[in-house]
Amino acid sequence: MTGSTKNGNTCLMNKSKSTANGGDGNVNTARNTYTATESASSSGSNYSYEVIKDIADYLLDRTTVRPVIGIICGSGLNSIAENIKDTKIFEYEDIPNFPVSTVEGHVGRMIFGYLENMPVMAMQGRFHYYEGYPLAKCSMPVRVMKLVGVRYLMATNAAGGLNTKFKVGDIMLVRDHINIMGFAGNSPLQGPNDTRFGPRFPPMTNAYNAHLIKTARAVAKEMGIENEVHEGVYTCLGGPNYETVAELRMLRTMGVDAVGMSTVHEVITARHCDMTVFAFSLITNKCATDYDSSEDEANHEEVVGVGKSRQAICGELMCRVIRQIAKDCTK
Repeated sequence: MTGSTKNGNTCLMNKSKSTANGGDGNVNTARNTYTATESASSSGSNYSYEVIKDIADYLLDRTTVRPVIGIICGSGLNSIAENIKDTKIFEYEDIPNFPVSTVEGHVGRMIFGYLENMPVMAMQGRFHYYEGYPLAKCSMPVRVMKLVGVRYLMATNAAGGLNTKFKVGDIMLVRDHINIMGFAGNSPLQGPNDTRFGPRFPPMTNAYNAHLIKTARAVAKEMGIENEVHEGVYTCLGGPNYETVAELRMLRTMGVDAVGMSTVHEVITARHCDMTVFAFSLITNKCATDYDSSEDEANHEEVVGVGKSRQAICGELMCRVIRQIAKDCTK
């Protein structure tokens, strides 16, 4: 497959005014159709330290913001980034060697600015394995964040709730994950290791920072939403199809509380880079584990809709956690 070129760099997209032909990673927009594509010179395994540094330098050369916190906004949660002040915005398609998000509900731009007086950079739209991108490319922006100077990764996602105590609209603070895709050897760290990013065999015992989880629980109590905020285990599946009843029953038996299609590989990459990680899932639907269930089947419109209805609460939670990080940094 091929990519187009822009400013002498290989761009990871094709633009066309034709209609998307179904579930092949395409999405229709008013202006263009984006297709996740690969080329020999721009595969995930070729995102070398030098290429990623070039991307980081491109961004740093065009903004005076030096972010300490990196934020990834999940489906329907783009408004979290709208709280950022004094912004400098980069469209993904304008960043050299950067992929383009093809999913409805993901805007596709990087925002630099200040949130709770902390310098941040936020991704409005992430990249998924089901779009046709390898995991190394899906999580490549996390390495860009590292080289830009980010020390904290704050990731959000929309997820199906497997835990029977969870309700639609609840928030799950991710305490741990089960890397199902990794069981098959599919890892963002696959291939030669560059020790400038991190060690060959990074530990994942405490991937999600316990202090920030405790902070978020305290914030939830202050907000009066402590009964809507839980801790739990998240897993990422390849998608784009939702899970069968048998698959969901298996996952629940394994101890999974919420299921999505992102985040795990980003967290692995962040911990490889020695970044401090905080993540939460917005429960946008209840997973059906009964063949005779009267609940509606999961659908993307529901996911995005619940995200939009709860984005103010999610945004406030994120802002208050960042406010506490700011206090901790001044101690």
